[in-house]
Amino acid sequence: MKKNSILFSLSIIGILYFIFGFITWLNSVLIPFLKVACELQDSQAYLVTFAFYISYFVMALPSSWILKKTGFAKGMAFGLIIMATGSIVFIPAAYERNYTYFLIGLFLQGTGLALLQTAANPYVTILGPIESAAKRMSIMGLFNKIAGMIGIFWLSKVLFSNMTNITEQIKTLDGIEKLAELNLLAQRLIIPYICIAIGLFLLAIMVLMAKLPEVSNSEDPQDSKEGKSIFKFYYMWLGVLALFLYVGSEVIAIDTLGLYGISKGISSEFAPMLGTFSLIALTIGYILGIIFVPKKISQSKALAISASLALIFSMFAIFTSGITSVVFIILLSFSHALMWPGIWPLSIDRLGKHTAVASALLIMAIAGGAVMPLVYGGWVTSIGDRQLPYLILIPCYIFIGYYSIWGHKVGKSK
Repeated sequence: MKKNSILFSLSIIGILYFIFGFITWLNSVLIPFLKVACELQDSQAYLVTFAFYISYFVMALPSSWILKKTGFAKGMAFGLIIMATGSIVFIPAAYERNYTYFLIGLFLQGTGLALLQTAANPYVTILGPIESAAKRMSIMGLFNKIAGMIGIFWLSKVLFSNMTNITEQIKTLDGIEKLAELNLLAQRLIIPYICIAIGLFLLAIMVLMAKLPEVSNSEDPQDSKEGKSIFKFYYMWLGVLALFLYVGSEVIAIDTLGLYGISKGISSEFAPMLGTFSLIALTIGYILGIIFVPKKISQSKALAISASLALIFSMFAIFTSGITSVVFIILLSFSHALMWPGIWPLSIDRLGKHTAVASALLIMAIAGGAVMPLVYGGWVTSIGDRQLPYLILIPCYIFIGYYSIWGHKVGKSK
């Protein structure tokens, strides 16, 4: 490809990575907002993350089949259209203040994102020399994190304007007056999600018109020499579990911050924006990874350091109080930065022809973001405390630490 064609194609993929981050991290704002607007318990509010992330588990394998039928470029456009449809579902959901409709919309958004992620990632590798693929992936990752910061800040400003006064006012109302006020609150979501839907439809058209190069689905002939069953690659299965626990921990650390901040005395207007600080911490860790891994430190050692830091930060978050505890929850995101790039390559190392299936299994492991916040929310509801349930993170980091040192070697031929 010509240089200007490569830059144009990368620009389109960069926009897609921006969309990944923008849509994904809006959940941290939706959880505290829908908890108030739809009068939910914590266990119900965290169904937001369940509906969104469970779609990765459902769609991982079907995405590969769809992309074989449509091609990667058309598949990405299709994913964007599904996401736009999910955004449109928010309109009747807001008018009727129907939580089930909101969850359906979130599931559709996650479904479109699963298809997009499966299609877009290979482009970063093929659009340019293979030697600089890691650099391109890092740049795309920064697009993702910056988009999350912008999305959280924008939606927080739209949804939580004067929220403290409104919340206090709602407590004094009952009957028809209370319903009317809650309906008005829910309808704040309509304009933002109309804008999101229009943007996604326009981007789908742009992707189709861009005429991006197709990615080959063919298997490397050398890969077929490996006759070992995928069930014999124990380190890969341990990696799937490690990724499940990591994603669940990362989602808990960011998407629970709004409600946790409010419980520690932070205002309703500011608390939903705490996720922005988490993404800044994540970005700093990500940049350090770009600089030092693997030039100065190996992937497995970086993962071990990340797990150790996460274990220390989570202990401080649980056993300190007030704003200090909130700060340590934010710092967890710094320790999470190198977990995805650490677990993924260790899990798919030397898999040969099984690499594609293993990648789908790892995408399915993103369902940790669906399951673990739900467990956290159920624990919060049962004991009426938002701090102690962060204990769920401790065994996760211990296992990730085990995987970084020993687990990634189990069943690997020398």
